[in-house]
Amino acid sequence: MPSSRNTVWDAAHVERAALVGDLAGLADEKWAVPSLCDGWSVEDVVAHMTAAASIAPARWVASVIGARFDFDLHNQTRLIEHRGSTPAETLANFRSIINSTKSAPGPAEAWLGEVVVHSEDIRRPLGISRSVPIETLTTVADFYARRNFAVPSHTRAAGLRIEATDGPFAAGAGPLAQGRTLALVMVMAGRTSFCDELTGPGVGALRG
Repeated sequence: MPSSRNTVWDAAHVERAALVGDLAGLADEKWAVPSLCDGWSVEDVVAHMTAAASIAPARWVASVIGARFDFDLHNQTRLIEHRGSTPAETLANFRSIINSTKSAPGPAEAWLGEVVVHSEDIRRPLGISRSVPIETLTTVADFYARRNFAVPSHTRAAGLRIEATDGPFAAGAGPLAQGRTLALVMVMAGRTSFCDELTGPGVGALRG
């Protein structure tokens, strides 16, 4: 029986492979479409995901120190390192890390969340949809509701009752906000446009 950590990484590998499949054959001009990450194109986010899966903890620490703890600079430098000279090369770089378990320090659930959220950051502007396994989404939603790590997800959900309408996820107490698990994950990750897909008296607090 694989450990919980191995199961989480397996889910991340599945989601990376699915994104590669969705982007294969994408017209070059579509790679320049703005993603849901402010200031980053679709290609930028793919390169960022490659960078995140290409660095072990010791090198990540060295990179952050080299950027004088400016995480935006750190991320941009690493992104440029892994963006190819063409979209095809950028996709090939990403394909090469599908099964990587390298990451910055932190729990595997955080890095699964990064794959899920950034994949949607890419798919939504391109009009691509994917039915992510509910077990994968529930793992990320449970983690985001419990603690802040990389994104202040726990803080955003604090004081609310949030419930999935398509799976078992539920957390917290207070005014209710409910909807698809993916939408709840994206809102906890700071993508407030997904509040449009939620219902309940707690939605206003999440939007704010």
